[in-house]
Amino acid sequence: MISKTTIDQVYETARLEEVIGDFVQLKKSGSNFKGLSPFSDERTPSFMVSPVKQIWKDFSSGKGGNVVAFLMEHEHFSYPEAIKYLAKKYQIEIEETEQTNEQKEQANERESMYLVSEFAQKYFEETLWEKELGKAIGLSYFKERGFTDETIRKFGLGYCLDQWDAFTTEALAKGYQLDFLQKTGLTIVKESATDAQSKRTFDRFKGRVQFPIHSMSGRVLGFGGRILTNDKKAAKYLNSPESDIYHKSKVLYGIYFAKQAIAKEDNCYLVEGYTDVIQLFQRGIQNVVASSGTALTSDQIRLINRLTNNITVLFDGDAAGLRASIRGIDLILEQGMNVKVCTFPEGEDPDSFAKNNSYEDVVAYLEGNAKDFIQFKTSLLAEEAANDPIKKADTIRDIVYSISRIPDRIKREIYIQECARMMQISEEVLFNTLAQLGKKELADAAKREKQDQKAFEVVRNEPTPQKVDVQYELERKIIEMLLLYGNEQQEFEDLILKENESGDLVLEPEQLEAKVYEKIYLDLQEDEIELTHERFRNIYYKLIEALNEKENFTVNTFVADLEQEVVAEVSSILMEEEKYMLHNWERKDIYPKDKKKGIAQLVSETILTLRVFLIKKRIVALQADTEHKTDDNTETLEEIVNYLQLNTLLNKKLNRVLS
Repeated sequence: MISKTTIDQVYETARLEEVIGDFVQLKKSGSNFKGLSPFSDERTPSFMVSPVKQIWKDFSSGKGGNVVAFLMEHEHFSYPEAIKYLAKKYQIEIEETEQTNEQKEQANERESMYLVSEFAQKYFEETLWEKELGKAIGLSYFKERGFTDETIRKFGLGYCLDQWDAFTTEALAKGYQLDFLQKTGLTIVKESATDAQSKRTFDRFKGRVQFPIHSMSGRVLGFGGRILTNDKKAAKYLNSPESDIYHKSKVLYGIYFAKQAIAKEDNCYLVEGYTDVIQLFQRGIQNVVASSGTALTSDQIRLINRLTNNITVLFDGDAAGLRASIRGIDLILEQGMNVKVCTFPEGEDPDSFAKNNSYEDVVAYLEGNAKDFIQFKTSLLAEEAANDPIKKADTIRDIVYSISRIPDRIKREIYIQECARMMQISEEVLFNTLAQLGKKELADAAKREKQDQKAFEVVRNEPTPQKVDVQYELERKIIEMLLLYGNEQQEFEDLILKENESGDLVLEPEQLEAKVYEKIYLDLQEDEIELTHERFRNIYYKLIEALNEKENFTVNTFVADLEQEVVAEVSSILMEEEKYMLHNWERKDIYPKDKKKGIAQLVSETILTLRVFLIKKRIVALQADTEHKTDDNTETLEEIVNYLQLNTLLNKKLNRVLS
C-alpha cells in the first residue's frame, strides 16, 4: 500500500497540464488549455484543462477529473498504478508497505496481464545481457544492426532462448499464473491428444529477438519477435496475439519514446518496422513511430493526431509496393491532417539510410524530399499512366477520390487546382467529378439507412421533452459556488423578515460581511434546508468541513481526498463554465461577463431561488392536504396565506413578475 505522505506529495507536485501534455497536444486558451478529445473521434477541440483548478473535462464524452482520474481513464491504470506513474515522472520516492497475498490475489485480470508482460520484458532483457546464448545470439544481432548499448537498453530489447519452455518454466517458478501467460500470448498451451488432463506448454517467441511494444505511458502491452534462423516455414516477425491489453490496430510502436518529440517538432514520421524506428531514433530523429507492419488504422492516426496535425510517411525505395502502401493514407486525409511523403533511394529503407548517413544528412534529405501527399500521388500515378488514356482517366479519379476525403473545403479546392495543372485537365471537370463523388456517397448513405429501416422497423414515438429538475440544478450550483468561491470574503445583503407599522410582512435588508461558505451554511441552517441529492449532500458536508478547518483550502487538495467516482462529478461542476470558452466568443466581439465580479449577488440569488422553490413545493403540499381533510382547515389555510405572502416578497426581491 502506498503511504498517504507519498500520495499527498504526488498531488502537490504533479502538474496536470504537463501530464496530459504527454498524451494530448494542448493549446493555450485564456487561462486554460484545450485540445482534441483523447476519448472520442473529433476534429474540433472539446477537451479542456484548467491549470489553476488542476481539473480536466472532456465535453464530447462527459468524462473529467484530476490528474489521477485522467491516467485511470486514458491508460486504464488502477489508482496505485497512476500514483506510481506520477511518482516516477516527478522523481518522488514511494513509501509503501508490502502487499499481502490476499491483496495480490485481488488484483484484477488486466493488472495481472500487465504484470506478466512486465516480467517477460525484464526476463528477455536479462537473458540478452547476462546469459551466454543471449549475448552470443541476441546481443550480437542487435550490434550487427548498428544499435548501441544505450539504444538497446532504452527500448528494452531482449532475447528468448531457443528452448521449448525456458521462459514459461521461469515465469511459473516466480509465481505467475499459466492462465495469464496464455492470455497474453507469451505461452502456448496444448492439450494432449490422449489425455485431456495433460497439458504441454511452449514459449511463443522461442529463438527470437524481442521488441517490447509500449503504451503511450510506457506499459508493456505485447512483443514483436524476429526469428534469426533461415527457417522458411516460420514467419520472419511474430507479434503478440490480440488480448485485453494489446490491440495492434490501436498501438504504434515507439509512441512512448516519441510523444514529446512529436509535440515539440509538430510533426510525426511514420515508418513500417521496429528497426526503422530505433535506427532513426538513435540517429537523433526522435519523432518517429511505426505501424508495425499492419495496415494503418483510424485509431493509430488519432493517436498521432492528439500530438500533432502533421504526418510525414517514409517509404522504402521499393517501387513495387509503393502504390499498395499509399492507399491507406486516405484515412489520414479523412482526419483532416496534413500528409507528406518521402521515399528513399532504390534499395534503401529508413533503417539503412539512417545507419549510413549523419544526422545532418538525414535531416536535410527528409526536409528536401518530403512532398505533399497529393502532389506525390499525382506525379507517381501520372508517370504510370503516361501514354494510356484509360489509365490516365482512372488515375485522375483515384486522385480526386483522395481529395474528396479532405474535410477542409479550401484545401480541397487548392488541391483540385494543383491536380488540374499537373494532369493537364480542366478544373471544371475535376470539380464535377468531386461533386459526383459527394452525391454518390450521400446516395449510398441514404440507401444504407433505408435498408436498415426495412430490416428493423420500429414505431417512432415523439420524444417527450425532459423536465428540468430545478432542485438538482440549484443544489449543483451551491456546490459549484463552494468549490470556486468558498473562501472568498464578500459583503452580502441579508434579508430580515419583519412586520411594518401596518402589520404587513416586509423584507428589510441588512449588510453582512462573511465568507461565501459561511453565508451558504448559515442560510441553509436557518431555513433547515438539507440537500436532497445524496451525492451533492456528501460533497457539501465534506466541503463545509474542509473550508472550516483548512485556512489554505485548495480545490486540488480537496479533490485528492475524494473517491474517484465523486471526482468526475466535481470536475464536471468545476469545468461547466470552461465549455463556453471553446466557442471563442471574443472573436465574435462577444465578451462573457466575469462571474467573479458578482459573487455576492450570485450566492444571494441562488439561495433565494432555492427558498422560493421550496416554498412553492410546501404550498402545493398544503393545498393537497386541505383537499383530503374533512375537518377544520383554518390553520392550514392561514399557513398557505403566509407562505404566499413570503413567496411574493422573495419574487419581488428576485425581480420576478408573478401571474
